[in-house]
Amino acid sequence: MRTIGLTFLLVTLVLAGGTAQGQHATEASSSIPSSVVSQVAKARLATAKYAMDVEQAKADGYMIITQMIPNMGYHFLNPKISGFDVTKPPILVYVRDGSVWQLVAIEWVYGSKPATPPLPGAKYGSFGAACHYKDGTFIEAAAEARCAKTNAKTGSEFNFWHGPLTTFHVWAWYPNPAGLFASFNPLLTPFNRQ
Repeated sequence: MRTIGLTFLLVTLVLAGGTAQGQHATEASSSIPSSVVSQVAKARLATAKYAMDVEQAKADGYMIITQMIPNMGYHFLNPKISGFDVTKPPILVYVRDGSVWQLVAIEWVYGSKPATPPLPGAKYGSFGAACHYKDGTFIEAAAEARCAKTNAKTGSEFNFWHGPLTTFHVWAWYPNPAGLFASFNPLLTPFNRQ
C-alpha cells in the first residue's frame, strides 16, 4: 500500500515542527501559528473515526459529491453541517488505494470569500457552478435548469446543483508541501489513477 500507513506519523511530525525529511519541513511548519496547530489537532481528534473508515462517514451522513479530483481527492459532503466549526467539517476529502480509503483533508465551502478567515493564514480555492449526481460525478452548469435528471455518461440520478463556491481546505490528515491550506496536494499524484 502507498504511504497510507505512515501518514498519521508524518502529519503529526509536520504539525509538531519536525519531519523525517529534516530542516526544510521544520522551517515550513514553523510558520504555522500555534493557534492553528491547536485547531488542526482538534479537527484530527474529531475526525479520527473517519480517517480510514469511509463507511463510517457515510453512516454519519456524508455522501459522495465528486469522483477523484486530481491532486485533491474524492469529496464527501454532510448536508446537515453548516457554518465553521473545526470539529465538524461539512466535507471530508479522501484518496483510495484499491478498496482502502484514507481521509486526507477536511473542507468548507462558501458562497463568497469570508470577510474574516476561519483560521489565520487561510487560503482559498474555487469551484465553479455545477450539477452533482449521486455517483459523485458532476457537470459544470451555470444554472440548475441546465442539470439533466440523469448524467448521460454514467446514468446516475441528479442530486443537487450549486452556484460558484469559494473553498477552504485543511490538509489535516496528509502532509502537503504546498501548504496546510493549499487547494491541491502534489503528493497525491499516485492516487490520481484510482
